[in-house]
Amino acid sequence: MARLNLWRWAVLGLAGLYFLVPLAASVVFTVDVPGQGVTFEAYTAVFSTAGFGSSLLLSLELAAATIAVVLLLMVPAMVALRLGSPGLRPVVEVVCSLPLVVPPIAFVAGIGTVLRWGPEHLARTPLFQTFVAIQDPGFPVVLVLAYVVMALPFVHRALDAGLRSVDVRTLVEAARSCGAGWPQALVRAVLPNLRGALLNASFLTLALVLGEFTVAQLLGFQPFAVWIVNISGSQAQLSVAVSVLSLLVTWVLLLVLAGFGGRTRPTSRG
Repeated sequence: MARLNLWRWAVLGLAGLYFLVPLAASVVFTVDVPGQGVTFEAYTAVFSTAGFGSSLLLSLELAAATIAVVLLLMVPAMVALRLGSPGLRPVVEVVCSLPLVVPPIAFVAGIGTVLRWGPEHLARTPLFQTFVAIQDPGFPVVLVLAYVVMALPFVHRALDAGLRSVDVRTLVEAARSCGAGWPQALVRAVLPNLRGALLNASFLTLALVLGEFTVAQLLGFQPFAVWIVNISGSQAQLSVAVSVLSLLVTWVLLLVLAGFGGRTRPTSRG
């Protein structure tokens, strides 16, 4: 047992070094300016740099919309699949795993082809305005649709793990026997028991949207990840400082998620 604990601490230490050494090197690069010594100008300049606030706000809006859409699609589908058609679970799992197989460059090439084809062939139909609206730079809905597809594998895994730990059929039947309808049974009986799974799926989707670059860049939009790359050419220290701050924000969100997910629910008394 002592040898097993020693190996655990050794593996944990190596993993910590693997992640912390590059992070420490990045921090040193941002604060150690030749000829000036240690300075935090790179971090203070982040908030006044053009495009920082708008790109970060756009990414957060896209993340919120993506989380809402993907959960509204997947939660009822996963519950219905578990209650009515458990034999279709392998098919749904394969379909939801396809975004991991298709390269992002091929995925965005297909989206670009559709966006070019639509206005050319539907110029005299009401759908033309739809193609224009989903590409609005202020809030590109097309990115939300793309991110929903890309988030399917992570959301499916998180929800499937949560549903496996809950007796969904018993919960729904108990709620139905008390007079609740199907939507009310889902909201009041099932969702409270999937809090951890929902938080995990939301966090994974948030991390995906905040770090996604290929689709947004090739479609011509500038969320937070694209903005970081665009300023990296002329302001290297600033771009690394932004990356460090975004990583710290992600860790804070992870800690908040762990706090909510690990909080024990009060036990009910008869």
